[in-house]
Amino acid sequence: MLTGQCLCGDIKLEYDGPLGPIALCHCSQCRRAHGSAFSASSPIQKIRTRFTAGEDLIREYESRPGKYRGFCPRCGSQLYSRVDAIPGILRLRVGVINEPLEKGPASHVYVGSKSDWFTITDDTPQFEKTERTNDPH
Repeated sequence: MLTGQCLCGDIKLEYDGPLGPIALCHCSQCRRAHGSAFSASSPIQKIRTRFTAGEDLIREYESRPGKYRGFCPRCGSQLYSRVDAIPGILRLRVGVINEPLEKGPASHVYVGSKSDWFTITDDTPQFEKTERTNDPH
């Protein structure tokens, strides 16, 4: 069981499934949404996710047609993204997880649009776009 929460603690969640591969996304939307060089997220099964506090507080922003980013309106923490095309999957922002993950990133995605002020120095596989054609990142 994994637990997580936003920065202010108003929104809390539990997840009782396997955590998918962690992707570090360097696309311009993720950089803007997170105010950082990349976002870190993992696909999870929506059916195995339960919000234990604040689910009614979650706000979603449609960042492109059919793609939504869930966040806390009080503290601004990014919680997940989801796409209409894959309704059973959320891409959980792994920074909200409380427990140690005991795994590192599986890939850097959308490195073709990464910032010019950040250099990738690890040997994690890099993909110009994404490693899967149906990945909503």
